[in-house]
Amino acid sequence: MTVTPERITRADRYVGRFAPTPSGPLHAGSLLAAVISWLDARSTDGRWHLRIDDIDAPRVRPGAADAIFHALEAFALVWDGPVTWQSQRGPAYQRAVDTLLASNLAFPCGCTRKDLAARGRPGWEGPVYPGTCRHGLPSEREPRAVRARATTRYWTIADRFLGTVAFDLEALGSDFVIRRADGIVAYQLATVVDDLDLGVTRVVRGIDLLGSTPRQMQLYEALGATPPAYAHHPVLVAPGGDKLAKATGAEGIHADTARRQLADTLTVIGLAPGDAQAPDAPEAQLAEALERLQGHTLGDHLPLPAALPGAVRAV
Repeated sequence: MTVTPERITRADRYVGRFAPTPSGPLHAGSLLAAVISWLDARSTDGRWHLRIDDIDAPRVRPGAADAIFHALEAFALVWDGPVTWQSQRGPAYQRAVDTLLASNLAFPCGCTRKDLAARGRPGWEGPVYPGTCRHGLPSEREPRAVRARATTRYWTIADRFLGTVAFDLEALGSDFVIRRADGIVAYQLATVVDDLDLGVTRVVRGIDLLGSTPRQMQLYEALGATPPAYAHHPVLVAPGGDKLAKATGAEGIHADTARRQLADTLTVIGLAPGDAQAPDAPEAQLAEALERLQGHTLGDHLPLPAALPGAVRAV
């Protein structure tokens, strides 16, 4: 299925969001994501909302959400409206699961990870689901998770930063989990439901989440909704080559060095401040960056990746 800019634009007004997980403080990689999405929204006089993705309780760390708020404020990344908390949105997620089950666009699955490893052929993000429970639970299995049906295999989108990108949902894993065996609603469904309810028209996120795009587009289609426009940006990498994250040793950012850290981030984006040796306050740096973006798009400044993962391709 091909999604053109005309199809994915739900409204003339830009509505974006930043959605960190409160598993620790913001670090250089998450600051980069926040700055890119904030600049993209503000450069078109759009709205920029904040969502705390705290639905996965075992990953949440006490005080992390407050640390995120304080860091964004220190870097002058002001958001619009009230903060959305995923942990408070259980009923909305359940309604979506019920709708998909009732329309036969999702199904109960009794497979374990061991089952998938044994029967699923290798895919880009792990074993491809072999369809064991797609037409009904085998007699010896009990329902564990809920999976969405991958009814459309090939997807093509006009990514606002990367250009036209094609996806093979079968290579990405085929039918995918929307409610886990522990009862927690999976990222793919929670994100779609949240973005729909908030009226998000532009999703700006790291290229490490590129593989989520066809899954989420499949869910938009299943729910009878129009997807937002997507833009995927480069991410910072750790010395070993993996994405910079808490798990790969990323250190938290500090408000007392916000001027220097923001200047470094803007330099990565291609919008280095005029005086990089003695950078201005964050508000002034962001205002300068917005002024330089007048008549241009943020994608004009971002470096493009040399290659895309195997389940997607540029066309």
